[in-house]
Amino acid sequence: MSEQEYSQITATLAITKASLKSIFRSPSAVVFSLAFPLIFIVVFGFIGGGSISVDVGLTKNSDTTNMLYKILDGENSGVNLIAYKSEELMNADLKKGNIAAIINIQPVDATHDGKIKVALQLCDASGRNGKIFQSQLGSIVSNINSTGTPVSDMKIQMAEPTTIQGRAYKSIDFILPGQLGFSLLASGVFGTAFVFFSLRQTLVLKRFFATPIKRSGIVIGEAIARLIFAMMGSVVIILIGKFAFGFTLIHGVTTFLEMLLLCSLGLIVFMGFGFVVSGLAKNESSIPPLANIITMPQFLLAGTFFSISNFPSWLQPICKILPLTYLNDALRKVAFEGQGLWDVHTQILIILAWGVGVYILAIKVFKWE
Repeated sequence: MSEQEYSQITATLAITKASLKSIFRSPSAVVFSLAFPLIFIVVFGFIGGGSISVDVGLTKNSDTTNMLYKILDGENSGVNLIAYKSEELMNADLKKGNIAAIINIQPVDATHDGKIKVALQLCDASGRNGKIFQSQLGSIVSNINSTGTPVSDMKIQMAEPTTIQGRAYKSIDFILPGQLGFSLLASGVFGTAFVFFSLRQTLVLKRFFATPIKRSGIVIGEAIARLIFAMMGSVVIILIGKFAFGFTLIHGVTTFLEMLLLCSLGLIVFMGFGFVVSGLAKNESSIPPLANIITMPQFLLAGTFFSISNFPSWLQPICKILPLTYLNDALRKVAFEGQGLWDVHTQILIILAWGVGVYILAIKVFKWE
């Protein structure tokens, strides 16, 4: 058979079909890519609404020298005060439910009758966290007014809170993108590593070399099969989240498709880690430890279950290095905030940079025989 008569496309599609069948027959692939994420989504979906941490915006003109500010800014206050660069950004985060409230602590002057004045702005999107902070603030103010501060007898006057309308930010809106990222990471790393190591050890790759198919066709065929399987899993996860637990797809079908494109990008990059593990592994039993070195830190530190703002300050820079952090962040911004792919181009570029680096390493360590 001549080179012209042999179809590389047909051969690649044949490998894709065979690989896809083997994936569906693999219990571990189904468990890591679909079952585990769905279990977590169901558990956190039933837990209900509210945001993950009590973050509070602090207006620019707030007085940071008084006792109230010092108490709220203390380590044991349970409040994370955030100083925004602009009022517009702070108001936008309040409407999205990213922060529980906005507080304005006005300094004492003659027009205040010798009292510190506090203005509080809430949003219905903040859920219970806004109410919790309101109650906590009222308790602190009452305590200060009854005992006085160590430096003066000045009192605090708290105005009636104002409430604005916004979208409720539910736990599922945070958890589901994280579980999508986890599913793609597990499928890309573990699936790719085990498949190519097995193909090499069982001499299947060597048999492939006896055919006219190109090596790139083998890789592309396996990649397409894993991509199809992962996208099917992503569709199931998103739809269950949407119709069973009210996951927010702000622009409907457009948001859904943009999430799938981000998932595709993430899987392709994570497959590069799988190629690296496959090349470094000396035997099949060494694959799980090597793969876990890559997956576990990302699973725990990339904002899968909790916002990275909840971690200690020394740990957050490490969290912000991981590629899964940027995939999770991009998925959440697209799904809930309604941002387009161009709006999350920074996250996409960082993921692509990781992809370039990991595939360069994969080429160096990957073994065909």
